[in-house]
Amino acid sequence: MKELIKTILIIGAIFALTFIAVKLTGVLTVEQIKGWLALAKEASPVHVALIVIALLFIDLFIAVPTMTTTMLAGYFLGAVVGTTAALTGLMVAGISGYVISRYFGKRILNVLVKDKTKRGEMTTAFNKHGFVMIMLARAVPILPEVTACLAGITKMPFWKFILAWSISAVPYTIIAAYSGSISTLNDPKPAIFTAIGIWGILWLGWFLFRRAHKKSVKI
Repeated sequence: MKELIKTILIIGAIFALTFIAVKLTGVLTVEQIKGWLALAKEASPVHVALIVIALLFIDLFIAVPTMTTTMLAGYFLGAVVGTTAALTGLMVAGISGYVISRYFGKRILNVLVKDKTKRGEMTTAFNKHGFVMIMLARAVPILPEVTACLAGITKMPFWKFILAWSISAVPYTIIAAYSGSISTLNDPKPAIFTAIGIWGILWLGWFLFRRAHKKSVKI
């Protein structure tokens, strides 16, 4: 488990560099995203949907405020269309991360974890805990992309990965997009309370997961 955590932290740090770069350059701020979606809505809802999908896909490479983008999708497109657009973006990002890492990630892993035995330990640990980690990954920024890449690197069966990713993404997207659809600039409380609720539930899930893991280790 230690090697798995170490690998997650290293890959997470690599992704975090993109977040820092975005912050320093002032690219992809929430205000910019709002502006793009507002302009796109004047042209066509299709353009809004395409921007949402593109932003959530780009999140695989450059840190994008996922929850905010999903809520804005609901705000500009309504609950149903907003959910569809956001979920499409998240699924495309997850599948892309898995596929890219499955075919090219082994070389990166060999660099990150040079010892063959430790690589085996990391792979075994992810095979054991990866499903739950993917499900709860949205509690922490960047972690969803990291777990998608690890699923590909460790060659987790695709059906298992997509099931865990869907269990994570579908309710998250539905709830976030719906809260955005019933929020307004004058009354953003539904979106705020939803964000707090989602984070709280996911962190509770992590707490229970860690507690169960510690008990199994003692046994």
